[in-house]
Amino acid sequence: MDRFGCSAGALVIIALALAGTAYCQPSSDSLEIADLIRSTEHERLRALVEADMEVAHQLHADDFQLINPLGGVLSKEQYLGGIASGELDYLVWKPDSIEVRVYSGTALIRYQSQLEIVVGGQNARRGRYWHTDAYEKRNGQWQVVWSQATGIQ
Repeated sequence: MDRFGCSAGALVIIALALAGTAYCQPSSDSLEIADLIRSTEHERLRALVEADMEVAHQLHADDFQLINPLGGVLSKEQYLGGIASGELDYLVWKPDSIEVRVYSGTALIRYQSQLEIVVGGQNARRGRYWHTDAYEKRNGQWQVVWSQATGIQ
């Protein structure tokens, strides 16, 4: 035991934990990537609200999937097709602060937003939602691959 009452094993665990904390600090590269992901998500939301399908197609991976607040699964074709046809019409999508975690070739984001959407001609009341999305860097471009929205009661 040392003067703080810690065994040698406990000191090793503390040292490893401190080393891990230092190792996990974001690098300047990951901070730049986080800012890029935030701006990409803002651009994606703008494209969805304005039905800018050219930009929306670029920012969604071919194997994109959305889990909507009702638990339904939509592919890229179903989701963007619904927006292009007007079946899904985002009237408002205002994100709060977007939290970003960057890993090698992958970024995870989470945020709350105010959202108002018309689905099949039925206007859903404006509400608050949690969003969790996974981005991957593919062919030099960040694209969203998974997205999940959860309503906040």
